[in-house]
Amino acid sequence: MSRLDHLTTTFVLLLLMVTAGCTEDDPYRRTKMGAAIGGAIGAGAGAAIDKNNRVRGAAIGAAVGVLTGGAVGLYMDKQQRAIEETLAQELKSHDIELKKLPDNTLEVDLRGEATFATNSSDVKPSFADALAKLGRIIAEYDSTVVHVIGHTDSQGPTTYNEQLSQARAAAVAAKLASAGVLEQRMRTEGRGERQPKASNATPEGRSQNRRVEIYLKPVVEGQEQAAFAPPR
Repeated sequence: MSRLDHLTTTFVLLLLMVTAGCTEDDPYRRTKMGAAIGGAIGAGAGAAIDKNNRVRGAAIGAAVGVLTGGAVGLYMDKQQRAIEETLAQELKSHDIELKKLPDNTLEVDLRGEATFATNSSDVKPSFADALAKLGRIIAEYDSTVVHVIGHTDSQGPTTYNEQLSQARAAAVAAKLASAGVLEQRMRTEGRGERQPKASNATPEGRSQNRRVEIYLKPVVEGQEQAAFAPPR
């Protein structure tokens, strides 16, 4: 029996065991069945994503839930409201900006000055609580892949900016992981100065360009690979 066949059999047995243990009058029957089914679907999704390493792919799939098409919008709306309510102060001060994209992805932008000191990849202690609150929400809504992307302005050498943006993305991801977000769900990337939001000719423009973006991409049944694709 291949590793993938063995993994599939394991999840089928798990599903049968959980279903057998759910009596009709069990108030948690639907929750137990949903968790078992979600795990089985997740393992299949992971295997499809990572064909060169099926066991690792299954582990990734099991770390995230899978949404059906009709539930995606509502699920992401609920997550958006949770972020808006929990981080109302940070949103008001524009240290964090939040928007929902046409494909239901949530984009959370962290202002560079609020998150890091100049030329540093250490998260400011004053911003650590905000990332912890955000991380707890992301951990709760686990049917998403989390892309963390660092950006800089054009000041300084290009290679240095690439390295700094990657280090900052990794630092944010580490804070989210400390708040409970599984590392298997996260992808980090540094794009340096390549994608400015504003002109680098002014201090205001450069300030906008120094940022970390977090994209929460829903994992949709039948379109699982799209969630793992890097945002543009």
